Amino acid sequence: MNFTSIRIITGDVARMVAFYERATGAEAAWATEDFAELRTPGATLAIASTRTVPLFAPGSARPAANDSVITEFLVDDVDEVHRNLAGVVTDFVNEPTTMPWGNRSLLFRDPDGNLVNFFTPVTDAAKAKFGR
Repeated sequence: MNFTSIRIITGDVARMVAFYERATGAEAAWATEDFAELRTPGATLAIASTRTVPLFAPGSARPAANDSVITEFLVDDVDEVHRNLAGVVTDFVNEPTTMPWGNRSLLFRDPDGNLVNFFTPVTDAAKAKFGR
Protein backbone atom coordinates (compact mmCIF):
# COMPACT_ATOMS: atom_id res chain seq x y z
CA MET A 1 0.00 0.00 0.00
CA ASN A 2 1.18 3.55 -0.76
CA PHE A 3 -0.17 6.68 0.87
CA THR A 4 -0.85 8.96 -2.09
CA SER A 5 -2.94 11.94 -1.06
CA ILE A 6 -4.99 13.85 1.42
CA ARG A 7 -8.12 15.72 0.34
CA ILE A 8 -9.47 18.93 1.77
CA ILE A 9 -13.18 19.60 1.28
CA THR A 10 -13.93 23.30 0.99
CA GLY A 11 -16.70 25.70 0.08
CA ASP A 12 -14.25 27.75 -2.05
CA VAL A 13 -11.92 25.61 -4.15
CA ALA A 14 -10.38 28.53 -6.05
CA ARG A 15 -9.45 30.35 -2.84
CA MET A 16 -7.91 27.26 -1.27
CA VAL A 17 -6.00 26.31 -4.42
CA ALA A 18 -4.61 29.84 -4.75
CA PHE A 19 -3.54 29.75 -1.09
CA TYR A 20 -1.76 26.40 -1.37
CA GLU A 21 -0.14 27.30 -4.69
CA ARG A 22 1.30 30.42 -3.08
CA ALA A 23 2.29 28.66 0.15
CA THR A 24 3.93 25.63 -1.51
CA GLY A 25 5.09 27.00 -4.87
CA ALA A 26 3.41 24.02 -6.55
CA GLU A 27 1.04 24.55 -9.46
CA ALA A 28 -2.36 22.89 -9.23
CA ALA A 29 -3.66 20.51 -11.85
CA TRP A 30 -7.39 21.14 -12.27
CA ALA A 31 -9.66 18.22 -13.18
CA THR A 32 -12.88 20.26 -12.92
CA GLU A 33 -13.91 23.49 -11.22
CA ASP A 34 -14.71 21.31 -8.19
CA PHE A 35 -11.42 19.41 -7.96
CA ALA A 36 -7.72 20.23 -8.18
CA GLU A 37 -4.50 18.58 -7.07
CA LEU A 38 -1.13 19.93 -5.98
CA ARG A 39 1.34 17.14 -6.63
CA THR A 40 4.64 16.86 -4.79
CA PRO A 41 7.25 14.09 -4.99
CA GLY A 42 5.98 12.57 -1.72
CA ALA A 43 2.20 12.91 -1.94
CA THR A 44 -0.64 14.91 -3.43
CA LEU A 45 -2.83 17.52 -1.79
CA ALA A 46 -6.29 17.30 -3.35
CA ILE A 47 -8.77 20.12 -2.90
CA ALA A 48 -12.41 19.44 -3.63
CA SER A 49 -15.69 21.28 -3.47
CA THR A 50 -18.49 20.43 -1.10
CA ARG A 51 -20.38 19.49 -4.28
CA THR A 52 -18.20 16.36 -4.53
CA VAL A 53 -19.17 15.00 -1.10
CA PRO A 54 -22.50 13.44 -2.20
CA LEU A 55 -20.58 11.39 -4.78
CA PHE A 56 -19.06 9.48 -1.84
CA ALA A 57 -21.66 9.74 0.89
CA PRO A 58 -23.96 12.73 1.48
CA GLY A 59 -23.03 14.63 4.66
CA SER A 60 -19.86 12.63 5.27
CA ALA A 61 -17.49 15.63 5.13
CA ARG A 62 -17.91 19.27 6.15
CA PRO A 63 -15.61 22.13 5.18
CA ALA A 64 -13.73 24.12 7.81
CA ALA A 65 -14.49 21.53 10.50
CA ASN A 66 -11.08 19.92 11.07
CA ASP A 67 -9.76 19.95 14.63
CA SER A 68 -7.45 16.96 14.58
CA VAL A 69 -5.41 16.65 11.36
CA ILE A 70 -2.24 18.59 10.55
CA THR A 71 -1.09 18.56 6.93
CA GLU A 72 2.70 18.62 6.82
CA PHE A 73 5.21 19.72 4.21
CA LEU A 74 8.98 19.17 4.32
CA VAL A 75 10.75 22.37 3.19
CA ASP A 76 14.39 23.35 2.72
CA ASP A 77 14.35 26.38 5.05
CA VAL A 78 11.33 26.90 7.29
CA ASP A 79 12.53 30.31 8.45
CA GLU A 80 12.69 31.55 4.86
CA VAL A 81 9.25 30.10 4.17
CA HIS A 82 7.93 31.91 7.25
CA ARG A 83 9.25 35.23 5.92
CA ASN A 84 7.70 34.53 2.49
CA LEU A 85 4.30 33.67 3.97
CA ALA A 86 4.07 36.75 6.19
CA GLY A 87 1.71 38.50 3.75
CA VAL A 88 -0.23 35.36 2.83
CA VAL A 89 -0.97 33.57 6.11
CA THR A 90 -3.26 35.42 8.49
CA ASP A 91 -3.17 32.89 11.36
CA PHE A 92 0.26 31.74 12.47
CA VAL A 93 -0.30 29.32 15.35
CA ASN A 94 3.41 29.06 16.14
CA GLU A 95 6.45 30.86 14.79
CA PRO A 96 9.35 28.65 13.64
CA THR A 97 10.26 26.51 16.64
CA THR A 98 12.72 23.65 17.01
CA MET A 99 10.84 20.61 18.28
CA PRO A 100 12.29 17.95 20.63
CA TRP A 101 12.31 15.42 17.74
CA GLY A 102 14.67 17.59 15.69
CA ASN A 103 12.46 19.43 13.22
CA ARG A 104 12.15 23.20 13.04
CA SER A 105 8.42 23.70 12.52
CA LEU A 106 6.07 26.49 11.47
CA LEU A 107 2.41 25.90 12.31
CA PHE A 108 -0.37 27.96 10.74
CA ARG A 109 -3.97 27.75 9.56
CA ASP A 110 -5.13 27.77 5.96
CA PRO A 111 -8.14 29.90 4.90
CA ASP A 112 -10.59 27.22 6.13
CA GLY A 113 -8.82 26.94 9.50
CA ASN A 114 -7.05 23.63 8.80
CA LEU A 115 -3.68 23.25 10.53
CA VAL A 116 -0.61 23.18 8.30
CA ASN A 117 2.96 22.45 9.41
CA PHE A 118 5.98 23.36 7.30
CA PHE A 119 9.15 21.85 8.75
CA THR A 120 12.88 21.49 8.20
CA PRO A 121 14.96 18.77 9.88
CA VAL A 122 17.77 20.44 11.83
CA THR A 123 19.35 17.75 14.04
CA ASP A 124 21.53 15.01 12.61
CA ALA A 125 18.93 12.35 13.50
CA ALA A 126 16.08 14.28 11.86
CA LYS A 127 18.19 14.97 8.76
CA ALA A 128 19.05 11.29 8.49
CA LYS A 129 15.38 10.33 8.81
CA PHE A 130 14.49 12.49 5.81
CA GLY A 131 17.66 11.76 3.80
CA ARG A 132 19.10 15.25 4.13
